[in-house]
Amino acid sequence: MPLPPAPTKPADRLPPKAFVASARSAARPPQKSENFESVKAPSARPTAEKVVVKEAPKRATAALLDKSTREQPPIVEPVTAPVMVQVETRPSTARSRKPVRTGPTKLFVLDTNVLLHDPMSLFRFEEHDIYLPMIVLEELDGHKKGMTEVARNARQTSRTLDALAGAPGADITAGFQLSSTGNRDARGKLLFQTQPLDYALPTSLPQGKADNQILGVVEALRHHYAPREVVLVSKDINMRVKARALGLATDDYQNDKTLEDGDLLYAGSLALPTDFWATHGQTVESWQQGQHTFYKINGPVVPSLMINQFVYFESPGEPSLYARVTEIRGTTAVIKTLRDFNHLKNAVWGVTTRNREQNFAMNLLMDPEVDFVTLTGTAGTGKTLMALAAGLTQVLDDRRYTEIIVTRATVSVGEDIGFLPGTEEEKMGPWMGALDDNLEVLGKTDTSAGEWGRAATNELIRSRIKIKSMNFMRGRTFMNKYVIIDEAQNLTPKQMKTLITRAGPGTKIICMGNLAQIDTPYLTEGSSGLTFAVDRFKGWPHGGHITLARGERSRLADFASEVL
Repeated sequence: MPLPPAPTKPADRLPPKAFVASARSAARPPQKSENFESVKAPSARPTAEKVVVKEAPKRATAALLDKSTREQPPIVEPVTAPVMVQVETRPSTARSRKPVRTGPTKLFVLDTNVLLHDPMSLFRFEEHDIYLPMIVLEELDGHKKGMTEVARNARQTSRTLDALAGAPGADITAGFQLSSTGNRDARGKLLFQTQPLDYALPTSLPQGKADNQILGVVEALRHHYAPREVVLVSKDINMRVKARALGLATDDYQNDKTLEDGDLLYAGSLALPTDFWATHGQTVESWQQGQHTFYKINGPVVPSLMINQFVYFESPGEPSLYARVTEIRGTTAVIKTLRDFNHLKNAVWGVTTRNREQNFAMNLLMDPEVDFVTLTGTAGTGKTLMALAAGLTQVLDDRRYTEIIVTRATVSVGEDIGFLPGTEEEKMGPWMGALDDNLEVLGKTDTSAGEWGRAATNELIRSRIKIKSMNFMRGRTFMNKYVIIDEAQNLTPKQMKTLITRAGPGTKIICMGNLAQIDTPYLTEGSSGLTFAVDRFKGWPHGGHITLARGERSRLADFASEVL
């Protein structure tokens, strides 16, 4: 039987006339079954259907042909289209999955703090098995009450365990399949402590403490499952030290860390090599558009570039180049020269930049096409001052945004002084000392207005700046706002996601912080929300990042940051 003509595009339905023509031709007696087998199917036809035709005997083939003559076109038509859609989508899903590893699997014993830190940690160990001691379930039960983040994670973990136990065919003695609830990447089992284990710990370790009981379980499992490797996973540093002292394998939970080393964080700028013009100058195309010059380059430096990344070329005796990457297509990139905010004529609210990185940051802050900006750097690099100056210019002069919203994580450096009286803004006042200091500097830039003029300006500025607490951000949507998130290094990735997703149309968000001054417990440079945002937004056409390198406070502050 000749096959109908192949469709012009995937999932396209064939017209009924094609099936009528094929049915008429099928009424002719086939010469040989080999001729039917020799007919090649179109490329869009699924391989499974091809195999069925080849392996079918002659009687079945004849029956299939007779059946096809009796069937009407509306019955045959819906059979081909869904199959073709399935064939088109299968290879993409297969490629998106991680390669299946072959080798000996490990048995990971999870500490309670891992589950309280990440409720989805049960599904992060791929093909390996997970073991939960009974004392871990007891500790989860003790942390589930309350409205804190730890209590929410404890309740979520309990719901996950209940879903695994309620899956069809679940057997607690043999272990629960972690993939039974839909997490296909987790191919191991979840084992519980269903019977007492015999172990002996040193007499110096109290037997009643939960950490020591978990260590005893790991010791017993190591002998029971030998030679299989048993590893304790814990966020508690002291617990890992005790495990190593007892000769037990232990490791930290690494899935929450964006980067292993803070030095690998995306800097936002790249120095071009000294031979850049010698290697790329012959193929460079340039053109003028407005106040900016565009360069189209291709060469070995292009693969290392990202969208909105700043590049600079500084060499003695040659003209300097400061530009931003605006487009990348294959091996070709387009860079655009910057606006020089170092010059007094381009001052932003009376503020001029003092170094190269500050000029990069100001170009991002003043660009209306950039919706998300992250600024990192040591104390005194001018992060808050530049963000406020750019915000006031775009709110009061350009009227691009309606107001400035400032918030920060209320994490104290030393002991807490207790509850603060007043309204929300009055309570946030002591935390906004940096804002007041920078507003005082910005208020003195206009020297010609006089005392009355400066007072009126300060009153206008204060009316356009709103200080908000992060505790009440959930459910809000900011429309045409200029949002500044200060001290963002103390935020968790979940808190950072909550704040960024508040942005509505026309809103710009600036995140600032110093990763060397993290005051929140259980947060490091690798797991901070600021690191999370910088790593996830790099290369996005509407986001930018700059690491400010040099402090501009005073010679005293610069010397103190180096020697202390």
